Amino acid sequence: MPIIIDLDVMLATRKMKSSELAEAIGITPQNLSVLKAGRAKAVRFSTLDAICKHLECQPGDILRYIEEDNE
Repeated sequence: MPIIIDLDVMLATRKMKSSELAEAIGITPQNLSVLKAGRAKAVRFSTLDAICKHLECQPGDILRYIEEDNE
């Protein structure tokens, strides 16, 4: 998938556990795990907003686009 989720990098930078973030923003640890692993098909803007507010970051700090080679 060309969208890369760098949430684990941001959590490490902030010295925070996934379970702490999940509780702070009101989602299940399992749903956060799916998002971190890049297996999520969608993310709500309200969830992205809560993550960015809590981690004091921008969406671009946790989401990247990499063009796929279609050769």
